[in-house]
Amino acid sequence: MLVSLTVGKVDAGVTVLLTPDKRLIEFPSILLPPNIVSGSIVDITVTRNNESEAKAEAQFSALQDRIFSSFGASQPSTPVLRCRNATQTSVVLDWDPIELATADLISLSLYRNGQKAGNIPRPMQMHSTKISGLAVDTEYTFHLVLRTTAGTFSGKQVVVRTHKMTDLSGITITAGILPAATREELSKAVERIGAKIVDGVRIDTTHFVTTEGRGVPWEKAVEMNIPVVRPEWVEACEKNGRILGVTKFYLDALRPGPPSAEGTPIASSPPPAPQQAQKDLPSTPAQTTENKEAEPKKEDAEEESSEEGDEEDEEKDGKGEGEGNGKAKVTDEQKVRLEDKDTQKVALRLAPGKAVVEDVDEERESGDDKGPEPSPGDGASFQDVAL
Repeated sequence: MLVSLTVGKVDAGVTVLLTPDKRLIEFPSILLPPNIVSGSIVDITVTRNNESEAKAEAQFSALQDRIFSSFGASQPSTPVLRCRNATQTSVVLDWDPIELATADLISLSLYRNGQKAGNIPRPMQMHSTKISGLAVDTEYTFHLVLRTTAGTFSGKQVVVRTHKMTDLSGITITAGILPAATREELSKAVERIGAKIVDGVRIDTTHFVTTEGRGVPWEKAVEMNIPVVRPEWVEACEKNGRILGVTKFYLDALRPGPPSAEGTPIASSPPPAPQQAQKDLPSTPAQTTENKEAEPKKEDAEEESSEEGDEEDEEKDGKGEGEGNGKAKVTDEQKVRLEDKDTQKVALRLAPGKAVVEDVDEERESGDDKGPEPSPGDGASFQDVAL
């Protein structure tokens, strides 16, 4: 096909060509003959190259086949969830390794009862998880959701029901260091209650039974927060027909109960703290003169307390004098009482019991005049003062 076009405007990159019906066509200047100017007429021949077109189409189809065989032949697999073990309050779930094909992983999430429970950490390495804190004898549904660059894939739901307190089939025990006889009895007891013993500490291990806290399995159980109990816990569960708490059966717990006939050592309670010996207080001095010769030491003590009582009375009398300035009558009466006390002190040395009684009576009679009563330590014993 031959087409005649008139050159219009010529630029360095594009030239404007005019058709006979006055239509404008932008044409690359590099494809036009050299030395053309505005007004020049050029003839352009247009033909279809079928051979090249078929070759290009074949190349494009081959490229599409390679892309499909590399990226479209396989897709990420939907994770299949399974229940490995269930107890009264926990469930252990596992699944097959994830197949991503050519896609990239975004996340792997676990859903419980239709609600997201959380993302699985390191999903390419971890293929199991343990869900704790569940209710006893309750039904739950779990499923996994895989998110990749190729799309989102949801797995089938797994229905799990936690066990009753009397169902001991979910107990999974790993035995530690045990005597041969104890290990044999433990195996029989576990078989009777319907539980199972596994080798090594696993994610579904519920209890670690041992008599000694050492060894690599014991360290792993402690690291995974698995209860470490004594063999007596299995015997107690079998005896009661239900699962029991492990607080009293921890390996490092004291063993309660009365002493057994086999001589099992029992942790003895610490001896009570010795009570502080009480010093014997001197007895009340006799009220008659018959004990004067039998207790000379008590007379010395009474003299000392009488002197202390006199000093306290003098201090109280001094305060009374300061408060009653200008009252000469009260001052004279206090002086008379001091003289009377001196006389009573001499009488106390001769007959201590009688002098104390008379001194107390006189002080009670004169209490209205002098205000507060004097201290009873003048003639009382140490015991009376304490009381």
